[in-house]
Amino acid sequence: MTPLPLHELHRAAGATFIDINGQEAAAHYGDWLAEYRTLREGAAILDLSFRGRLCLTGADAQKFLNGQVTNNVKDLKPGEGCYAALVSAKGKMESDLNIYRLENEMLLDFEPGLSERVARRLGKFIIADDAQVIDVAPDYGLLSVQGLEAAAVLALWAPGLDAPREAMAAAKAPIAAPGEIYVTHQARAGRPGFDIFVPAAALRETSAQLLAAGARWCGWQALETARIEAGAPRFGADMDETNLAPEALDARAISYSKGCYIGQEVIARIRTYGQVAKSLRGLRLDGDMSELPAKGAKIFSGDKEAGYITSTVRSPALQAVIALGYIRREAGQPGAPLLVQTPAGAIPARIVEPPFVPAP
Repeated sequence: MTPLPLHELHRAAGATFIDINGQEAAAHYGDWLAEYRTLREGAAILDLSFRGRLCLTGADAQKFLNGQVTNNVKDLKPGEGCYAALVSAKGKMESDLNIYRLENEMLLDFEPGLSERVARRLGKFIIADDAQVIDVAPDYGLLSVQGLEAAAVLALWAPGLDAPREAMAAAKAPIAAPGEIYVTHQARAGRPGFDIFVPAAALRETSAQLLAAGARWCGWQALETARIEAGAPRFGADMDETNLAPEALDARAISYSKGCYIGQEVIARIRTYGQVAKSLRGLRLDGDMSELPAKGAKIFSGDKEAGYITSTVRSPALQAVIALGYIRREAGQPGAPLLVQTPAGAIPARIVEPPFVPAP
């Protein structure tokens, strides 16, 4: 397990650590429910430095990347970004990506433990292009401020910052540091939020400044709970290499009007000739259960198997068990009665449209 750069700081703050795909993350700081409330109502600071970060540089970087991912990258201007997927020639997911066009490079942010795989996949197709793939995670950390008071904390931390207002927008922070600090508009938990890409040498000082501005440490357990409440899929949990991109992702991640990219023919054919056989849906489970259904738990419509669970959580906001899972098209109507197999037996469930907890 690769430790966080600020491991000792988190340990001193009372963190309990977990392994996420070979990367260390802070699970909680002793009271995950208090962290969850801060994440929803206040300003939570999360150390997401365990996530993957690559930069593409070179004169052809933007053009090259546009031919690799599902969304339109070629028209991004400096300070703009988009959400996209990297897929195989057969349209199967390899990673989802937050993509930002900065002044001199394209920045990619994605789930932990995938850096080598994503870099290898991109590098495989760099032939005559002037483009280089650089793993910047050792040099840049990632802090995230999430919650209703996130913008207020950023205003205190960097008074001259014009915080990006549009989703996926990016701005350089007017902070003196041994390198550039970038802030992106990235809501990770159904509430306003910002990611801050910080040079490793300034990571400790920046976290201290954000704490002094009113943020409070928050761990993975609270973030995952809020993520599922927001209905946001996560690669490695709700989608993987077995899934076609349109099964898991909505139109926000897929452009059907851009030019060719790896896997484009398959994805375009799905849209032209029919829908996917299954898609990721939200579920609300009824009844009492001491043990939540595990990942892969089967979903039934009547006596027919209709899908399977990917993520489940007991929502503090709803006081109910909610889940994400794949449902076959013929059983996927909102409100349709379903049964989910749990350790205690079959539990009634119904399809609901995420987000489970509406944004404020």
